[in-house]
Formats: sequence, structure tokens, C-alpha cells
Amino acid sequence: MKVIDHINQAKDTLVSFEILPPLKGKDISAIYNHLDPLMEFKPSFINVTYHRSETMFKKKIDGTFEQVEVRKRPGTVGICAAIMNYYKVDAVPHLICGGFGKRETEDALIDLNFLGIDNVLVLRGDAAKNEAFFEPHPHGHRYAIDLLKQVGNLNHGIYLEEDITNGGKTNFCMGVAGYPEKHFESPNLSTDMAYLKAKVEAGAEYIMTQMFFDNQKYCDFVKLCRENGITVPIIPGLKPITNKKQLNILPKIFHVDIPTDLSNAIMKAKTDEEVEIIGTEWLIQQSRELKQFGVPVLHYYTLGKPKVIQNVVKEVM
Repeated sequence: MKVIDHINQAKDTLVSFEILPPLKGKDISAIYNHLDPLMEFKPSFINVTYHRSETMFKKKIDGTFEQVEVRKRPGTVGICAAIMNYYKVDAVPHLICGGFGKRETEDALIDLNFLGIDNVLVLRGDAAKNEAFFEPHPHGHRYAIDLLKQVGNLNHGIYLEEDITNGGKTNFCMGVAGYPEKHFESPNLSTDMAYLKAKVEAGAEYIMTQMFFDNQKYCDFVKLCRENGITVPIIPGLKPITNKKQLNILPKIFHVDIPTDLSNAIMKAKTDEEVEIIGTEWLIQQSRELKQFGVPVLHYYTLGKPKVIQNVVKEVM
């Protein structure tokens, strides 16, 4: 079932989760152990992130180094299939530009279609760790909107090989990312909004936001979207703060603000256990306010903290 259908048929705010594929070498039980405590809340869908390869240097016997490409978290497509089979819950794989060529992307979409997966979250993805700026695959897409158009083409039976006529049509529901505090590479919020509107016009059926810790930023973002003619559902992405290091890490990596009240409370905490309690209470209050605001879905980035998310959702839903 498509994400947009879940939203359109819902009578109240839904809940969904996002997970990372396990590190290479772990088996599927790592996913089940992570998700089992959360399934009591009957999530409408579960997002699974996609990860590009990383360049590493391995030392050879002769003392020289060999450059190799390693994907530390493979398995997104298989994990989505496993989730749908094991839990009977819809899975939403992320689809990214970074590190992937157009043909590799098309093959992945064909696999997803064969598996009965009809949702994708279309993203540009981050720059490689060894790059200062995002560089696309030599045969890939530079922008998320181009990847979105490729998925849209496949929905219309248009393949990369021009000699394929009357090709089988896929039926993907496409979501895209939104940034309540502006994408860090955009010169201003107006430009960011124009890019977002273009993605919606290209076929995106809903928006999933970057994490935020101030609900007013989400409300202002929704208002601005509506004023610019963006009418699709806007799903808030939510994450708890669970240790002091995140006060510096989250603004640096995700370019989000931490509200003064929250940061002051965390800085006064003496242990990470205390920080986790503060972060949990903040997320509970955030979630309650957003639910009252009428958001379509509360989407939680679990990222290794299913117990915290379990405690939050138990208080909210």
C-alpha cells in the first residue's frame, strides 16, 4: 500500500519509523530485534535508509596501500522485502543519487517492483566522506529532481534503453525531503522552496522533513509551503537527543538549531542517562503538540534507539 493511501485513508495521526540497515556481517535478526519492540504501535510504514560505498585504503603485504570501495551498510532492498514479509508492514526504501549510476538505479527499481514494493523516498544523498562537496556518479544524477524524474519515467514505462517499447509500468509512490530550517546548500529559504515545489510538480506525493527540535519551525515551514502552492502532505521527521555530544554533532551534520531551553537543560545534566530522560520528555511534548496540530504522520528516526522511541510513542499514541 502506498504512503499517500495510508495518509488519505487515516482518521487520525499515523506513526512510522526509520531504520538503518545493519553493518555488513550482521544478519537480519539485528533488524527484527530493533523493530520488535516498536511493532505494538502498528506503524503504517517503515523507512529503510540507503548507503553509498565509501573509499578506503587497505594496506597490502608489500606495505603499499590499495584503494577499495566498501559499502558498510548494504541490503536495503532485501531488508524492505524482509520487513514486508515478516511484519506485513509496508516498507519505504530510500533512493539516492550519490554513488549510483542511472542503470544501477533502474535495476534497483525493477527489483523493488518485482518484490511488490511500491514506495520510494527520493533523495540526493550526502557527499562522500572524502569530498568537500557532493559529486554525482559519472553516470548518475546530480540532483534529486532528476532521480525523481527517472522514477516517474519508469512509472510511465519509459526505460533508459530507447529500444524498449511498451515497457512494463511501475507504480511507485514518491516522497521527497523537506528542510524546515533550509537545506544548508541553498542560498535562502525562497530558493529552497522553489526547488521543493519543482519536485512536487515532477511527481512527489508527500514531503518528509529533516529532523527539527522546535515545532514552530515546522509550522512555519508548512505555512510557507501552502503559500507557495505546495499542497501535498508534509510529514515531520523526529529524533530524540540522547547524549551531550549531539548538541554539537547534530547542528554540524544536519544543520539544525537546538532550542535554548533544551540545550540548557542538557548542559546541566551530569550523565548521558539524564540527557536521555530530558531528550525523551522533549520529544514526547513535541509529538503531542504536532499531533494536536494535525500532522498526517509522526515519523521517528530510531537510529539505534528503539527503546527511547518506544517510550515516546507509548505516551503519545
